[in-house]
Amino acid sequence: MKKHLIDCKDLDRNGLEAFAESLGQPAFRGRQIMAWLYRPGIDSFGQMTDLAKAFRALLPENAKISRFSDPITEVSEDGSIKFGFKLDDGQIIESVNIPEPDRNTLCISSQVGCAMGCRFCQTGSMGYRRNLSPAEMVNQVCGVRDYLSDPVRNKQDTSQTITNLVFMGMGEPLNNMDNLLTTISILTDQKGPDLASRRITVSTCGIVPQMHLLGKLTNVNLAVSLHAVDNETRDQLMPINRRYPIEKLLQACKDYPIQKRKRIMIEYIMLDGINDSDAEAQRLASILRPVPCKINLLAYNECQGGNYRTSPRRRILAFQNILRKAHYSVFIRSSRGSDIAAACGQLSTVLSESA
Repeated sequence: MKKHLIDCKDLDRNGLEAFAESLGQPAFRGRQIMAWLYRPGIDSFGQMTDLAKAFRALLPENAKISRFSDPITEVSEDGSIKFGFKLDDGQIIESVNIPEPDRNTLCISSQVGCAMGCRFCQTGSMGYRRNLSPAEMVNQVCGVRDYLSDPVRNKQDTSQTITNLVFMGMGEPLNNMDNLLTTISILTDQKGPDLASRRITVSTCGIVPQMHLLGKLTNVNLAVSLHAVDNETRDQLMPINRRYPIEKLLQACKDYPIQKRKRIMIEYIMLDGINDSDAEAQRLASILRPVPCKINLLAYNECQGGNYRTSPRRRILAFQNILRKAHYSVFIRSSRGSDIAAACGQLSTVLSESA
């Protein structure tokens, strides 16, 4: 039987230290591996020149270094790039890089497909296949980083670096909690990719029991997809509401262990004639009063087979104005990558026939 090899990118610093010790090595050998793993171009233990030769020879018998290479890419008219990464089991996941003048935001996936079934989201129509491992989440960041720095593959600006990261791609991150926490630990490690936690955002449709745990164990930002102000409407749009209705979700937001001067981002998709009236804007202002938050209004990105239309621009502006008069910080998120089906709610792939 072929020996199972540990993927080193599935392990954070503590995990690598424990792995080194399991091989009879001191813990600091794990830290040395960590310092090498996320450097561009590192794909073998033989490149880790400060490890003892005997240890370098032992590692390939017990471990491997995974990476994503040769992604499927599509480039939007607005400069956004959609990446399709093929996994070892044949599944395909998608990530989206969104360049802006002052930042470069990468949106990554946490699952293959999604079990939440939100009616306005194309990803939900795929159904749920499985969780992504920490390596599969981290490798999206590494794969996009490598692409952006490669002048042969990236015909755009190769000086781009990833400054912001959002878990807003395929899947519900809080339904993959253990792997999510390990991934955040890896991504924010100074010996790893070294991303600042203040530049990482995790989005949830409202998995109430896991929200407090995320805030307790990490310092990342939280975005909550609300999308309605009453349970009847949210039940229709988001089946998760039947399990965790608006009252429980807002209480979880109120109790979220957030640092001073930080705010939860409330995401609200604008659906014509569904949730975009003046009365609903006023209701939203009322129910969010106890929550330290800012609000993102999102134009609906039409999906194949979808039954919704986005609210007219004038309606979105009127909705925003009501919230601003109630003293909320309210932003209208520009739709990016919609021409290549890379915008919010549009990520969807043809999954492997063998799955």
